[in-house]
Amino acid sequence: MTGLTVTAGQIVALRLFDVAYAIDIKRAEAAWAGYAAGRTGRARLSATPPKAVAFGVPPLEIALDPVALDLGGRPVELAVTARLYEFGAVSLALRLPVAELPWQGFVTQVLALHAAVGLSAESAVWDRLLDHLRGIVATALDKPVNTALTEDYLFAVVQSFDGRPDAAAVLAQVDLVPLLSGEHRPLSDAARADLLRNRFSYYADDLVVLTWDRAFIYEPRGERDVLDVLEVANAQLLEMRYYDELLDDELPRMYDLVESTRRGRMLFAARRYAGLARRLYTLVAEVTELTEKVDNALQVTEDVYLARVYTAALELFRVRTVSAAVDRKLALIRDTYAALYDEASSSRSAVLEITITILILVELVLALLRH
Repeated sequence: MTGLTVTAGQIVALRLFDVAYAIDIKRAEAAWAGYAAGRTGRARLSATPPKAVAFGVPPLEIALDPVALDLGGRPVELAVTARLYEFGAVSLALRLPVAELPWQGFVTQVLALHAAVGLSAESAVWDRLLDHLRGIVATALDKPVNTALTEDYLFAVVQSFDGRPDAAAVLAQVDLVPLLSGEHRPLSDAARADLLRNRFSYYADDLVVLTWDRAFIYEPRGERDVLDVLEVANAQLLEMRYYDELLDDELPRMYDLVESTRRGRMLFAARRYAGLARRLYTLVAEVTELTEKVDNALQVTEDVYLARVYTAALELFRVRTVSAAVDRKLALIRDTYAALYDEASSSRSAVLEITITILILVELVLALLRH
C-alpha cells in the first residue's frame, strides 16, 4: 500500500458519564447561559432532514474552554464540547484537528490521543471537565448519582485526502487495521476481516468503518450525522448498563425483604406486604420511564443509510442485549410485586376471617352467659 496524505480531518475522543436520574434541559440551558452567554445550542443532525432523524428531546450542546495535553512529546490544544441528555447522561468530546499528515502519521496521532485520554489512561482531564460542568448545571440534575460507569469511543475522521480518492481507493491504498485495532503486530486474516466487517458507504466517496470502541469516518462533506448517531448509541449503552447494575443490586435486597416479611407475624403481614409491593412498583415505574426515554432518544425513520449505521452500532455495542436483560429483571420484579399484592390480599382476608370468627365466638359466649 502506497498510502495517502490526510489533508484535513480531526480526531475525537469521547467519554460518557451517567450523572443523574434525569436532567432538566431547559434549566441546564438557563444555568449555563447565565455562566457563559451565547455558548449553548440544541444539538441537531447537520445534513439529515428533521423528519428523517429526530431526537426525543434534543440534548444541550455546550462549548467548554479548550484543554492542553502533551501528545507524543509535543503540546497540543484540544477543543472541548459537552452534551447533556434528558435521561441523565453527559458526553464530553475532545477534538484534535489534523492537516497535511501522511497516513502513518495520522494513525500515530490517533493512537497517541487514545493512549493519553482512553479508558486505560489517567482520567484527570475528564474528571476536571465533568466537575466543572456539574458545578454550573447542578440545579438541573434530578437525583444526582456518582457512579464509576463510563463509556469511551474514539473517532478518526478524514474530511479530505490528497487526490480525492473514493471509498474503494481508500480501502486499497491505506491499512485501516492498525488504526482500528491499536495493534502494531500483524493480525490474522480472520481478525482483519472481522475488524472491517461493519463498513458502510452511501456515496462513492464516503466510508464508515465501525468497531466496538472506535470508528474510521471518511466524510468529504464535513457532515457530523454519523458521529451524532454513534454518540447516542454509546449514551444508550451507558444508561442501560447503569440500570442493569442497579437491578442486579436490587434483586438480592428484594429477596431478603420478601423473606423477612414472610417471617413476620401474620397480624401485620398485610401491611408489610403492601408496603414492599408499593416500593417495588415505584422502582419498576421509575426504571421503565427512564429506559423508555433512553430507547426513544433518537428515532431514525427515513434516512436508510443512517438507520443502517445506527442499527449496526446498537448491535455491535450490545445495547439490545443489555436492554433485554433489564427487561427480564423488571419482569421478575413485576411478578414479585404481583405475588406480594396477592399475599397482602390473602393476609387481609385471613385477618378478616379470624376477626369474624372471634366476633361470632364472643357472641356465642355472651349468649350462653345470658342464659
